[in-house]
Amino acid sequence: MPVSVPNEVDLAGQVTASPARPLPIPPAERRLGGRGLRRVLPRTGHAEFSPSPSRDPLAMLEAQNETRVPALVPIRWGRMLASPFTFYRGAAAVMAHDLSTTPSTGLEVQLCGDAHLLNFGLYATPERRLVFGANDFDETLRGPWEWDLKRLAASLAVAARTDGMGDVDVRASAEAAGRAYRCHLVEYAGMSSLDVWYSTVDVAMIERLFAEQARRPARRSAHRATRRALLHDSVQALLKLTEVVEGRHVIRHQPPLVSRVDDDPDVVAQLNGVLAHYLETLPDERRYLMERYTLGDLAMKVVGVGSVGTRCFIGLFNGNGAEGEDPLFLQVKEALPSVLEPYLGPSPYAHHGQRVVVGQRMMQAFPDIFLGWTRAPITARQFYVRQLRDMKGSFDVDRMAPNDLERYGELCGWALARSHARSGDAAAISGYLGTKDTFDRALGEFSMAYAEQNQLDFEELTAAVADGRVEVLAGI
Repeated sequence: MPVSVPNEVDLAGQVTASPARPLPIPPAERRLGGRGLRRVLPRTGHAEFSPSPSRDPLAMLEAQNETRVPALVPIRWGRMLASPFTFYRGAAAVMAHDLSTTPSTGLEVQLCGDAHLLNFGLYATPERRLVFGANDFDETLRGPWEWDLKRLAASLAVAARTDGMGDVDVRASAEAAGRAYRCHLVEYAGMSSLDVWYSTVDVAMIERLFAEQARRPARRSAHRATRRALLHDSVQALLKLTEVVEGRHVIRHQPPLVSRVDDDPDVVAQLNGVLAHYLETLPDERRYLMERYTLGDLAMKVVGVGSVGTRCFIGLFNGNGAEGEDPLFLQVKEALPSVLEPYLGPSPYAHHGQRVVVGQRMMQAFPDIFLGWTRAPITARQFYVRQLRDMKGSFDVDRMAPNDLERYGELCGWALARSHARSGDAAAISGYLGTKDTFDRALGEFSMAYAEQNQLDFEELTAAVADGRVEVLAGI
């Protein structure tokens, strides 16, 4: 029952009543409580997956397209049609429906919401040190920890199958993510809250994880990801994304993937309003920094797989140096309701851009200093803002051998455990998972079953394209 803490004295010397707060339960008791949940939901129960009779994956994806730019929807279908894995990447809404039918312990964390293996990567801290973690939070929401882990493990299984690996290696990749999550969560459960909050998975740790893979693609991929991240800054983006026209840098017009909007005064006026509101969501010191930059150019950009069709803009800003010497690129991305909301309830934040920003700040050790949210003044569309191409790097998972993919699965499982420990009860979850591999094997079974279901869904899309029911622009 709640226990009252002593009254406090405010700055004027008046006594104010403090709200009743429950005293924290010791970690050992929470761990025992988590272990007790095995009687309600045995760990082997997580192996189960049975598609619901009313399941219609293409209808769920079509429903998402209703809010998207119609001309870009065929590009989304085309990217999803490239392979079973790209289909999986674009089908977060389908898996959200499927996860809602699976059992869970009731222990909640801040979910990434789309924790597939390519939504993890390297990014820079404010001190320009590289760390590893989840890097996409469009679907973030509070919910069952199992949902993120199953999304991750199944993505490893789908990727392994797409690369032609056998069942043994497919299962091992999925189990590796569960094993690392379980083992590292035990470590985080024994740490202080501040130590968990400040913890990172940095490049040195990655090097140690891949040390035994000295001549394997995984280690080479880690080196390439590090090099890319170190090279990806605003100056490099200026060279890649712009050209010089009449003495100034402008974003290169490459429709339909990149379309400049400076010739549409209505769009420019809208975006100026968007940026003005964005400044209001920044802390004062970040606003002061941002006000040193002026908008130089704007373009609409197609991004990702699942996000294709949402409204996403990139802006080139010039600092107080000479033209082209102090560039800053920001991405202004439309924020829609999370695909998890139909099953977990609405976000406590009325603004979905704020939902994304808060979720990222909860899960990432060092979120982008330019993170903010905004809205369009006329259409009321919601957006969030972040830096573009600022020291970010990803791994070439399609080049990995089976053992390498296992190591990468362990790395992602580790990073996910760190994120979940920040917002959830690590002691209770680790008490439930235990020290044996019972849950890992169940997760492998689930992932194998879901990879098979994903293959069937991919074939359904392929058939719909062949029948002319779905319009596709492939290879874009």
